Amino acid sequence: MATTLQPASRDGERPPPAPDEPGLEVDAERAESRRGLLIGLPSLVYLIVFFAVPLAIVFVYSFGARSRTGRTVLGEWTLDSYARLANPLVLEITARSLGYALLTTLICLVVGYPFAYYLATRSARVRGALLVLVMIPFWSNLLVRTYAWRVLLGSDGPFVRALEAMGLPTVQLLFTPFAIVLGLVYGFLPFMILPLYAAIERLDFSLVEAARDLYADGWQAFRKVTWPLSRPGVVAGSILVFIPSFGAYVTPEILGGSRTTMLGSYVVSQFLSARDQPFGAALSMAILAVMLITAIVYFRSGGRNL
Repeated sequence: MATTLQPASRDGERPPPAPDEPGLEVDAERAESRRGLLIGLPSLVYLIVFFAVPLAIVFVYSFGARSRTGRTVLGEWTLDSYARLANPLVLEITARSLGYALLTTLICLVVGYPFAYYLATRSARVRGALLVLVMIPFWSNLLVRTYAWRVLLGSDGPFVRALEAMGLPTVQLLFTPFAIVLGLVYGFLPFMILPLYAAIERLDFSLVEAARDLYADGWQAFRKVTWPLSRPGVVAGSILVFIPSFGAYVTPEILGGSRTTMLGSYVVSQFLSARDQPFGAALSMAILAVMLITAIVYFRSGGRNL
């Protein structure tokens, strides 16, 4: 058998064999993976304890049964709670919540896109100041801000008094669909502006100038260039607004009252008032399924490119 001879060095000794570089790379990757696991371990434990475990408990409760005294019986596994999701009342509340969520998302998109475009095309100083204004609502609690809207829209609030001062007929603003949508838009508008700003700020505006050089007007340049390139931000912002709006509880409860019940309020009532935990758990899992499907649509529609 032929053997390969290594050239001898000047002193007559053969050089040491070359190190196994692929093996060293594998060891380095494993060490990096272990280091990353140790760094992310606290977050992983937090997610398991405060997210995965409660979610598993709700999932198990959704297959339980409710006794006459209001206790949950887990030994009798049943799908009755999921069958009750087809109840006309549940379908009505679901359709109302879906409509409010879609309307909130559309309004946030219509209002947030021009503002995000203006924000992305300003100088660094103006951009920083406007970003601070967008972030200011996050500095206070949503509950406090929603109660502020309750005062503003109340019968003794400034809006109703302004109508009276102008001699116009007064209308009820609080505990109406208008109040709910207004509160949802106010609460979730930053979630639309920030992804849109991130997408528009990365645009190559020389492409827009090229479109204008090819005799495209402003609308054509926007429809053919700006909008397609900013679509990942549109998708991301829409998902970030739609998901919390669909299952919102605080804003509809404070501004909407009992006449405009949404899914979040209905789920809470099943756990606290009706003491029907299996049905409340089934509703929660159904809402989670809708949100999961929406998130999948987001990732398949270009969310990875944002």
